[in-house]
Amino acid sequence: MIRTSLLAATAFAAIPAAALAQDDGETFGGAKGADLSIEAMEPDGGDVTIGRAGEYPADIARYLLANGAGAANLSPDGKTIAFSWNVTGESEIWVMPATGGQPKQVTFKTGVQAPIWTPDGSSLFYSADRDGNEQPAYFALTPDGKTETEVLPAARGDFRIFGDFASDGSFIYASTARGAGVFDIYRGTTDGKSELIVESELGLAAESISPDGKYALVTERVGEDADNLYLLDLATKEMTTISKPPVEDRASHTIGGFEWSQDSGTFYFSTNTGREFGALSRYNIAEGKIATAFEPEADVENIELCGADDAIIAYTENRDGFDRLFVRNNTSGDEVPVEALPEGTYSLDCEGGDAPMLMVRVNGWKTPGEIWMIDPLTGAGNKVFEANLAGLDTSRLIRPKVVRYEARDGVELQGLLYLPQGADTGENAPPVVFSVHGGPSAQSQANFDAIAQYHVARGVAVFEPNVRGSTGLGRTYSTLDDRENRLDSVRDLVDLKNALAADGLIDGDRAAVMGGSYGGYAVNAVLAEFPGEFAAGVSLFGVADWVTALEIASPSLKAADKIEYGDITEDKWREYYTVNSPIRKANQITVPVLYSHGVMDPRIDIYETEVMVKTLRANGVEAPFIRIPDEGHGWRKLSNRLFYFRKQAEFIEEKLGVTEAE
Repeated sequence: MIRTSLLAATAFAAIPAAALAQDDGETFGGAKGADLSIEAMEPDGGDVTIGRAGEYPADIARYLLANGAGAANLSPDGKTIAFSWNVTGESEIWVMPATGGQPKQVTFKTGVQAPIWTPDGSSLFYSADRDGNEQPAYFALTPDGKTETEVLPAARGDFRIFGDFASDGSFIYASTARGAGVFDIYRGTTDGKSELIVESELGLAAESISPDGKYALVTERVGEDADNLYLLDLATKEMTTISKPPVEDRASHTIGGFEWSQDSGTFYFSTNTGREFGALSRYNIAEGKIATAFEPEADVENIELCGADDAIIAYTENRDGFDRLFVRNNTSGDEVPVEALPEGTYSLDCEGGDAPMLMVRVNGWKTPGEIWMIDPLTGAGNKVFEANLAGLDTSRLIRPKVVRYEARDGVELQGLLYLPQGADTGENAPPVVFSVHGGPSAQSQANFDAIAQYHVARGVAVFEPNVRGSTGLGRTYSTLDDRENRLDSVRDLVDLKNALAADGLIDGDRAAVMGGSYGGYAVNAVLAEFPGEFAAGVSLFGVADWVTALEIASPSLKAADKIEYGDITEDKWREYYTVNSPIRKANQITVPVLYSHGVMDPRIDIYETEVMVKTLRANGVEAPFIRIPDEGHGWRKLSNRLFYFRKQAEFIEEKLGVTEAE
């Protein structure tokens, strides 16, 4: 059974001055609103041109309109697929037969991200917040879309992270409802009742619950890239430590999710405890021990258990951002050869009892969301849902190339390079856009990237670096940007740019850098720390001042921050970030930077962007600003995406001197 967190709620906050653009009393995780005195562009709801089908290069709108299935879930009997799809302009729930057929829309104007079936298959459970403020209500909806109930109403300041259902329909989740600013563990029922199970001092997450409802798996974050794992007895409310490595050897236990055996005696998961990559592992409750089943040189992800007596185990291996699917006999370990799937990243769900079916959602570099159904007993499969490419010619989409280069200190760096068809080298090499992922504990992968494909069609290379601190490349690699090493990961961007230019693959003099969230911080930082290396920047909702950002982070985030960034309450770290935050070196930024932020952002306060805009403008540096009133941490709504990314593309092409001929 696939178990997808309905939201990952973290909150940064700050207090801007001047006019406010939010409701009185609303805090959205601490933020007080936007400074409307700052000149900014906002979406105007105007008409959007998309060009004609068959035109090449295609208009950017066609790349943004290319879409497919989002988060998908298979009903317990294996007969019906529920999935999110933003074809209407906002993400909604759709249902369709697992054998294929016409999808049916069952939610409207909700912006729901991840539907989850209740264990009896009678309802779809989902959360919906207000314009990205990440303070959701929980709802249950019948699959025919005719009956809907509110399970838990939204409450101001109540961030929630859904965990899992037990067989009786009860569920566990983490919530900040107690008002202490930390995530506690709750158990709820679909009739609206909720019970506080465990109070936390730093912040816990409810991950999974045993089918018999007796146990829950709970994690505690240890830095951005690791966690401790506990077994919670829901009757006695006692927690037993399953794995809590020393901080210096911290590890992750949530890489592949959690799958319980039908008898609730064993669960399967992926952990990199004591190793570089996440190994397929199992924990027997009675024995109290972790055993390793498969230990590849890649992270095991997306673990699924299904079939009579748990006969089948399926999982993926993440190799350089490309997934490979494995289906095995859970007793012998023998591999079942399966239908070849398009390249990309996969998410799995296996259901159906004694006649199991494996659903695979594919998000690949040339498909923005297909759904395949595979018989895990035979390996036979077929595509039941095809993505809409909005008239794009798939033969013109570019497969990213995995590249590796050595940083100046000897660390091997990695990334995905999109090169335009027929691109020249050397003096005629194309300009480039560096697209830096957020996190920092995240990974650039081979999924559908509308913006990258648009730029390469226009003759601009796109490079998606996995600088040190990224996940998917080993446990050690993900720790190399901790604390004093933060700026080493920023420096990696310069080393990678120079290495690509030295190889003649890009024009290093025409390079822009863009990123969102932590990637937005990286943009601010590299332009300030290494002036002259990049010709322009695009920073989306990024951190400018780590002192304020770390001070006002939620307590659950602070638990991770102390390891990732250092304890901001200590003079040592306050002094370090006073010197090394981008805002302290903003006077060194001399190139144009496009900034943007959502007013409703509960994670990084809009003030962080506003202060950079005002500082650069005061220094005479071009700093256009796009403010989006009805978005949070990222752009969900199609109308806003169409507005923003057209402006971003125009800015990048202007600053890199891209002409129609290119």
